[in-house]
Amino acid sequence: MHIPVIVQTTGLLILSNVFMTIAWYGHLKNMSSKAWWYAALVSWGIALFEYLLQVPANRIGNTQYSLAQLKILQEAITLTVFVPFAMFYMGQPFKLDYVWAGLCLVGAVYFIFRS
Repeated sequence: MHIPVIVQTTGLLILSNVFMTIAWYGHLKNMSSKAWWYAALVSWGIALFEYLLQVPANRIGNTQYSLAQLKILQEAITLTVFVPFAMFYMGQPFKLDYVWAGLCLVGAVYFIFRS
């Protein structure tokens, strides 16, 4: 079974972003009473899984897409993962600004992939 490069790349980047978001922001909820260095060490441990997914995602994606296309794809995925994380895990309210930011990223994706 052949999985298209865009599906492999996007899937790995989504999973990578889940780990990245937890590593970057999860400690704000779960470890606020711990020393910053403890939170940093735990976050680095979580970030290892991010890199174990992100590096192959970019290597696979680079076979068909430019560096700029991979970066814009990454940023669009980051917002897609971050908004539900912020709302459901961190308890942040929904903001219309998420929609506007998302539309800007849709535009960025369009312009970087159109040629």
